[in-house]
Amino acid sequence: MPVEYLKETPSQTGGPYVHIGTMPAFAGLEIRQDEQQHVIPGPGERVKLVGVVWDGSGHPVRDAMLELWQADSAGRHNAPDFSGWGRAAASSETGEWEFDTIRPGMVPWRDGTPQAPHVSLLIFARGINIHLHTRLYFPEDAAALAADPVLRAVEQTGRRATLVAQRVEGGEVPTYRFDIRLQGEGETVFFDM
Repeated sequence: MPVEYLKETPSQTGGPYVHIGTMPAFAGLEIRQDEQQHVIPGPGERVKLVGVVWDGSGHPVRDAMLELWQADSAGRHNAPDFSGWGRAAASSETGEWEFDTIRPGMVPWRDGTPQAPHVSLLIFARGINIHLHTRLYFPEDAAALAADPVLRAVEQTGRRATLVAQRVEGGEVPTYRFDIRLQGEGETVFFDM
C-alpha cells in the first residue's frame, strides 16, 4: 500500500509566528523593546558569535531563530551567576544573527572525558518541523577539538569542520563567525537529541 503524504499544518512548523510568541521585542511589541535575549551576561572573557543560517539553495533564512545553551567559563551548567541561555533572531534583511556571551569552559562528557569548549545551538524556522541541534566550537582549541568525544563521533571526519567557528579579526571583543548550512555542500552537522 503506498504511503500518502499529508501536508503540514502551520502548527507543525516553527513559523511564521515563532518570533511573536518567543521574541516579542523582535516582533515589534513596544512594551518589550528593552529585551536583549541575545546578550548573555556573566563573568569571563566576552566573545561575540555571528553567522547566517543558509538554506539548501544558498539563500539566508531570514526568519530563523536560534537558542544558545552553554556552560560558564569554569565549565559549569548550573552556575549561580550565569544563566547559560540566550535567544537571537536572524535579521529580516540580511539573515545574520548574533550572540554576545562569554567563552565557555570545558565540560566533562558522560564518562568524564573533557569536551572542548563549545556552545549548543538550536535552530527554529518556518518549514523546520523539529528544531535542529548543532554545536559551535572555537578554533584555538586544537588539542581539545581532536580529543572531543562528540566531534570524534562524527564518522565523516571532513564534516567535523562544519562545527568549528572562524575567528574574525578586529573588533572590540573576540568575534567568531559560524554560518549554518541546512543542506547541500558544506552542510552543518546536526545532532539527533
